[in-house]
Amino acid sequence: MAAGIPADRIVFSGVGKTADEMRLALEHGIFQFNLESEPEAEMLSQVALSMGKRAPVAYRINPDVDAGTHAKISTGKSENKFGIPYDRALESYAAARDLPGLDVQGVAVHIGSQLTDLAPLEAAFTKVGALITALREAGHDIRTADLGGGLGVPYDPSQPLPPSPADYGAMVCRVTQAWPVRLMFEPGRVIVGNAGALLSRVVRVKQGAKAPFVIVDAAMNDLLRPSLYDAWHDIRAVAPSGKQAAANVVGPVCETGDTFAMGRDMDVVEAGDLVAFMTAGAYGATMAGTYNSRPLTPEVLVSGDRWAVVRARPPIETLIEGDSIPDWLAD
Repeated sequence: MAAGIPADRIVFSGVGKTADEMRLALEHGIFQFNLESEPEAEMLSQVALSMGKRAPVAYRINPDVDAGTHAKISTGKSENKFGIPYDRALESYAAARDLPGLDVQGVAVHIGSQLTDLAPLEAAFTKVGALITALREAGHDIRTADLGGGLGVPYDPSQPLPPSPADYGAMVCRVTQAWPVRLMFEPGRVIVGNAGALLSRVVRVKQGAKAPFVIVDAAMNDLLRPSLYDAWHDIRAVAPSGKQAAANVVGPVCETGDTFAMGRDMDVVEAGDLVAFMTAGAYGATMAGTYNSRPLTPEVLVSGDRWAVVRARPPIETLIEGDSIPDWLAD
């Protein structure tokens, strides 16, 4: 809302919503809460009643569909923490209808991130369609269907391209054409992934046992994805020499996990050269931290030949100025 998004266009998802967060969302009149469990439904009803309100809700359904993506960003399998089991949905909706602080209006689903195949999405959406029919037959006034996001973007140029937004849209139209509901989508990576790059400077090149180590001044705290789940980012020299060779690209942080690529065929670079980590617009700056006492990197917005620093690099002092020593420890 601080960014100018109207409250009636906001959906609140997440398995760990607190009472304070629920209260704030209700105060501002958000469009919908996507419930993840029966205890959450009961809490939200109580909070809404205490404010003299009814909360608009959907249940997030776990369809037990394998999204075919990395295990750490798969969210629609039965062993994942998200949503309620598909085979228990009718029971959960019946219980929610009896909670006086809830207005049960929709169904939600989101099976994972960086999907490169439409088949899992179609399987999940088909299950949602069947559930909507069953819920309406049971007397529920289902008016919305939140189909989440998840469409992937190309990271590795040697791999086939993921489905396009147009391909995704055609599938959605075909599967949902008979649904008597308002459709909602939550695209994220597919919009911003290719809009960002992380620029880093080569500190030095160190000889390794099998390939040289290209040590850059960016680290896992700046771009966590490769360390967190072995994600691929294309790494390019900003001013390529035309020569390529295998190299290990690593950061300066004091653990082996601070690695961006091993044995990667890439532009030959030297100390002082700039390199770009491509497709870093999604889950890049937003996942960054200050591990190893490293300030956050600045963010620069570029449009044609215009540019502006939209988030400055914090001074190193900010890393410690929030700390304090209690009197009893200083004695």
